[in-house]
Amino acid sequence: MQAKVKNNTLIIYVNGDLDHHNAEKIKKMADTKIMENQIKNVIFDFENSNFMDSSGIGVIMGRYKMVENIGGKICAVNMNQSIKRIFSISGLFKIIDQYDTASDAMSVIGEEE
Repeated sequence: MQAKVKNNTLIIYVNGDLDHHNAEKIKKMADTKIMENQIKNVIFDFENSNFMDSSGIGVIMGRYKMVENIGGKICAVNMNQSIKRIFSISGLFKIIDQYDTASDAMSVIGEEE
């Protein structure tokens, strides 16, 4: 897992499955970066991920609650069909926007990558 801060946006590159094995690491890293950098928006990049379980859904929902309170957004990019299906079944698409790339998401939320 890697992360990059651009202006007020945190991009989290999910490497491998977003499951109970690495959910806590991603959660702690994201929370630290959100607080330290006054992050308003979070982009989850799933280019190198094929699976997400309920722990991963929890990570995304928790970050959504953090940034939603300050008018921020959560976006998901580079999603394969498996990840899209999990988002659809779980209802995440009702609150989280999907884009093809981080650049697309950044342009919509008003930031340049």
